[in-house]
Amino acid sequence: MFAGLPRSDQRATGLRYLRGLMLDGRRKSMQPMAQRLGVDHQQLQQFLTSSTWDVTDVRRRSATAAVDVVGPQVWVVDDTGFPKDGNASACVARQYSGTLGKVANCQIAVSVHAATDTASAVLDWRLFVPESWDETCVPGPDGKITNPHARRLRQEPVTRDAAGTKKPHARLRPPHAEQIDQIRSRRAASKLPEGERYRPKWMMALEMLDELAGWGLRPPLLTADAGYGQVAEFRQGLTDRGIGYIVATTSSTTAQPGDAQPVEVPYAGVGKHPTPRYPQPARSLKTIALTQGPHATRLVPWRDRIATADRAPGQPTRELAGHFLALRVRPAGRTVQRRPYCGDDGVLPECWLLVQWPPGQDEPTDYWLSDLPTDTPLAELARLAKSRWRIEHDYRELKTALGLDHFEGRSWFGWHRHAGLLRSRLKGV
Repeated sequence: MFAGLPRSDQRATGLRYLRGLMLDGRRKSMQPMAQRLGVDHQQLQQFLTSSTWDVTDVRRRSATAAVDVVGPQVWVVDDTGFPKDGNASACVARQYSGTLGKVANCQIAVSVHAATDTASAVLDWRLFVPESWDETCVPGPDGKITNPHARRLRQEPVTRDAAGTKKPHARLRPPHAEQIDQIRSRRAASKLPEGERYRPKWMMALEMLDELAGWGLRPPLLTADAGYGQVAEFRQGLTDRGIGYIVATTSSTTAQPGDAQPVEVPYAGVGKHPTPRYPQPARSLKTIALTQGPHATRLVPWRDRIATADRAPGQPTRELAGHFLALRVRPAGRTVQRRPYCGDDGVLPECWLLVQWPPGQDEPTDYWLSDLPTDTPLAELARLAKSRWRIEHDYRELKTALGLDHFEGRSWFGWHRHAGLLRSRLKGV
């Protein structure tokens, strides 16, 4: 990992820091680790926050080694939250965390993992930059925002009188210049690089895939939860990069049936010839699945259960299984219908819709979209769709055993160096 570091003292301290992460102990922050190692914690802090070594080369070496050892069947994109008490740590803000299941004061990190059913490892990490950490997301005096990814619509709070009538009022915000100064002060204190700005998590995931591709690493297949899979630009970004995918999505995602065909629209005689259109409006994936009914599902096993310590010798390991159905659909929506997502002939790209519908349920519980070949068996679709399970193990072990969320430093570089060193530990069953 540290072969590229120019100085021997940096390499020695790096190995010492890794040893501190892997030693037993409840806390993996600077001072407890230094006590277990018998060194001054200032030495570890200086190595992580102010030393001149480049973490990018360490990340590259770690990611390459991880792929070689794991031999991944899939790569997984996900994110996790780190609750914080204060507001000085880099990129901390009140924001929704799926890990916590609520809006809380926390940091969010987006990650890419290599995984099989028996081993997994993180390949790359990035801290998510909230809008409150980017002055380009502050509306100017004219009400415009210069950051193209920032939310355009902001609901103003309302109160109600005794009769229940809404009484809208303007949110009290500091003057524009004061907001800008506050954000710039926070960014400078946390040493946030000038180029790190707010952008959606799915865009950060594509950036990491590009970085890994620059190191000669490409996923055999990529999977992600619905926070990423429901975004048409993310799916198209994978297609543009030649990366196959099977990603979760929401029941409200709209699509045309796979056999639907657009029809010619009469030309009015003026202007541009209209693009062919589908005769029926796109329907939600839930509606498409309900037309098939639960009788169309099949019981499909996707993997063996992990053996537990209380299993009797010779007792067979049971399989995990569920009821699935797979259909060919053509995802729709305004974003998809814009070129280049939709061809000049109006035909939407076709893909798999995989649905899990447990017996006794009135409707399906889970939905996935995939661009895998049309001859892919249902069992293979189900197995790959369920391959994200390893990542929850990654997060739990990284946080509880290696101290991923124990980092108490406030700098951007310190967090990324801490998280980058944690990647050297591969997780195996």
